[in-house]
Amino acid sequence: MNTKAFILASITVIIWGSTFPAIKAGLEGGYTAGHLVLIRYLIASGLFGIYALLPGVKFRLPKKGDILRILLLGWVGISIYHIGVTFGQQTVSAGTAGMLVASAPIFTALIAVFVLKERLGIAGWLGLAIGFIGIGVVSFATTGPSLTISKGAFLVIMAAVATSVLFAFQKPLLSRYSSIELTAYFSWAGTIPFLLFLPGLFHDLQHASLEAHLSAIYIGIFPTAIGYVTWALALSAGKAGPVTSMLYIEPVVVIIVAWIWLKEWPSSTSLIGGLIAISGVIIVNLLGKKHKSNRLNST
Repeated sequence: MNTKAFILASITVIIWGSTFPAIKAGLEGGYTAGHLVLIRYLIASGLFGIYALLPGVKFRLPKKGDILRILLLGWVGISIYHIGVTFGQQTVSAGTAGMLVASAPIFTALIAVFVLKERLGIAGWLGLAIGFIGIGVVSFATTGPSLTISKGAFLVIMAAVATSVLFAFQKPLLSRYSSIELTAYFSWAGTIPFLLFLPGLFHDLQHASLEAHLSAIYIGIFPTAIGYVTWALALSAGKAGPVTSMLYIEPVVVIIVAWIWLKEWPSSTSLIGGLIAISGVIIVNLLGKKHKSNRLNST
């Protein structure tokens, strides 16, 4: 990987990794989960709207036959994903959420095998098994001695499955639209269900702390807009495989930022489970099968 691609990918990973602590800060500062996700995507949707209207920008409207697919993928990959992550982080630490979301490629691989009929080698199945063991360890670690999955962990796992659906089924659209066009379409579609959280928003805006407001603005601008741009530039500056492999360190960034910002540190069991899960992801992606990875708005 050349220096330019490495720097751009590193900036992206830091931005995306800092998203989980920023969400936690917003929740602890006075925003409800519903209002936080609504504010985030009102900002993001507005930014994409401004971009689409800029002079000289060629922004195509979706074809009629693609609108339903875009809406469904936006509702799953954006609405369900962010509801799962944001509501899940009411009871789950930022680091734990980051590790669980990082397991998304495991679910993507399962969808590819059972729905898209792609082949997975022995190493791939081994990676899936290891990944699910790690997910189980992280999930059970959120409930102490009881062998149950907490509500927060379940919601974050739901989010990981949702973003996996987006990854798996967006491929036909990527051949017809640019990545930034698709990101905008999915963001606009995904914002629609968030309008259900509109009642009471003004109260949160009045009573939330300054840190919460800044966190909401940050996650509305950086992970979706700036993070997307730096990621696209990184992919264009280097080879997709080495650049995409940088995503494996995102959970580490989440944990470090959460420790510095929130003084929050996952339990030892969660860390061990996260390491196991990421090992499974690496095995699936590097040894189990050869495929081109795409990252689209999953933080």
